[in-house]
Amino acid sequence: MTQHTGRGLLRRLALVALAACAPLAARAAEPGFPAREIRFLNPFAPGGTSDLIGRILAEQLGKQIGQNVIVENRTGAGGVVATQELARSAPDGHTLLLASMGILTITPQMQSLPYDVQKDLVPVANIASVYNILVTGPRSEIRSWQDVARLGKERGRNLSCATVGAGSSQQLSCILFAALTGSQITQVPYRGGAPAILDISSGRVDVMFGNMPEFIGQIRDGGLRAVAYGAQAASPLMPELPVISKDGLPGFVIPSWFGVVVPGGTPQAIVDRWNAELNRALASPEVQRRFTENGLMRIGGTRDDFQRHIEADRARWGAIIREHNIRAE
Repeated sequence: MTQHTGRGLLRRLALVALAACAPLAARAAEPGFPAREIRFLNPFAPGGTSDLIGRILAEQLGKQIGQNVIVENRTGAGGVVATQELARSAPDGHTLLLASMGILTITPQMQSLPYDVQKDLVPVANIASVYNILVTGPRSEIRSWQDVARLGKERGRNLSCATVGAGSSQQLSCILFAALTGSQITQVPYRGGAPAILDISSGRVDVMFGNMPEFIGQIRDGGLRAVAYGAQAASPLMPELPVISKDGLPGFVIPSWFGVVVPGGTPQAIVDRWNAELNRALASPEVQRRFTENGLMRIGGTRDDFQRHIEADRARWGAIIREHNIRAE
């Protein structure tokens, strides 16, 4: 058994074990919880990776808890609008937020916020991870990441890169790529991946570094062209795609993840209940199938696992932000 396979087996066993704890957590939660439908806040526009994950989870969770789980897309300010809505919500377990890596680890280090991510938000469980992929339009002259770097250095050329707000992994990818290659790239902000894809496909924007699930359908249909992959190794779904970190730019590895958080002050028993329910959802065959089809990697685990992940990425991206003097734009 390889080390990679061993880690995968241990993760699957851990998810199964955590899923088995759901009935215990249910008995520990407050009597009658949940008492009504659940608001599941999503910080980005419909059609993107966050929306996809949220709707897959909402459907499965609704079956498990016997209540409707309603996805609400509260877009704006790179996730700040939805996060502030969560922070203001009653800490009774009936409002959740699917928070991106950027919301919890990057944005707080780049701008002033109307909430404290370490006091007003309680991490429940990490859900899924995905790596960035570089895409362009089908009629674009760009064929490689080296083309992007070259065009970004040409005098008089205004190379544009779509992003989804300050502090997002998409924005950080664009800024870090420009810093590592010495190119000039103009950011074009959007409220979510779906509207950005329309402009890239039509040629109004040159490129985007974004989450693979957002692009798979358009790539397969010819609306986008995949250029390169921002991970440490090749993509299982697109093994032929060049890996930027292996193809001349070793510092460019951009993973992203999405996890569930609740308002600060939520009772421990309810937080534990949601952790168990989320792990149970991730262990379900239907969620596994849909995640795999869309290039999503399940995470799951305990609340402490999630907290350690947040702290590690906060330190990692903080160092990159300081090193390259990255600021919100």
